[in-house]
Amino acid sequence: MKRNVKITLCGIIAALSVVFMLFSYFPYLTYAIPAVTGLLTMMLVIEIGVKWAFGAYIAASVLIFIFAEPESKIMYICLFGYYPILKALIERINKPVPEWVLKIAVFNAAVIAIYFFFFFLFGISFEDFEALGKYGAYIFLAFGNIVFVIYDIAVSRLAGTYIYRIHPKVKRLLKSDG
Repeated sequence: MKRNVKITLCGIIAALSVVFMLFSYFPYLTYAIPAVTGLLTMMLVIEIGVKWAFGAYIAASVLIFIFAEPESKIMYICLFGYYPILKALIERINKPVPEWVLKIAVFNAAVIAIYFFFFFLFGISFEDFEALGKYGAYIFLAFGNIVFVIYDIAVSRLAGTYIYRIHPKVKRLLKSDG
């Protein structure tokens, strides 16, 4: 595939990511939109590779940082935007236990980073978790890990569906002599 086609595809995906992230201004979509938007980078990983997908993620992140809703942009930049790219790299290990250890470690590091962003930007602190009891923050993190595992499995299944149903059509569209 020619370089200009790859650049164009990355630009289109970055622009779509920004447009999708604008929907995060609607109530109740603050956390779902970054997770769904991150799936666009999965398409780039499949079609043109990790390097190009990461470039599109960086371009989208800059624009999302400027335009998107504050909580959503932090979720996208700190986790969901790059996770499908990192997932593809981690799964090259081809050993389930080390893969899951790395994935969960990345998730927990991202969640802690996101918490600190929320703490400094929005004043959210551990006391805000007390509604769940003394260990509310830890309970919240444990449930977050469960949801993350479900998200990871869903991303894998969506990637499989994309590869078998959509990729052949996209490959024909993007085919070139170069």
